[in-house]
Amino acid sequence: MSTKIDIRQLRDVNELAKAGAETVAQHLNQLTGVETEMQITKINVIDVTDLGRHLGHDRMVGVNIPLLEPPHGSVLIVFDDESAKTLAHTMVGGETDDSPGYSEMERSAIREVGNIMTSGFIDGWADVVGRTIDISTPQLLRAGGDDIVDHCVEPGEHEIAMVFDSTLRAPDVDVEATIYSFPDIEEFVALIDSI
Repeated sequence: MSTKIDIRQLRDVNELAKAGAETVAQHLNQLTGVETEMQITKINVIDVTDLGRHLGHDRMVGVNIPLLEPPHGSVLIVFDDESAKTLAHTMVGGETDDSPGYSEMERSAIREVGNIMTSGFIDGWADVVGRTIDISTPQLLRAGGDDIVDHCVEPGEHEIAMVFDSTLRAPDVDVEATIYSFPDIEEFVALIDSI
């Protein structure tokens, strides 16, 4: 099986991203009752070996969720600390503060939003290809970006990361997030070919 994606199929990758973003917004609207919009601002493909450099050493908050069905792999949603704090306070109520840590309630809120974002994003993909893609339990990580990558991706297990830069918008709140998908490359190509 060829693992190459025809350049003309990039519109299909864009369609997957758009469908995923729309489903994320719908899920967040249902959960919070707040009108939410998610926009994918850029899509990139990065060699997994370059990902640690891409994320850097700054402390970030990540939610990693394995996919239990093709294209397998996992989805990692990464927030910078400021966006994670804003998100946590938006979910649990109250004003954003400058304290360095997160309460258990804030961690739970970030984990749940990461779960909703991942399930919505993957449900959007599944809707495009007409089948289900089940996900596993979310894992919350707070570390340097390169350490998060080392924890989430086994060396040699995945060749590429699909990178989706996104913005979540709600009244008076903008949260920046980056979605990294580490698919099995052959299964991902088969997924694109099925569109």
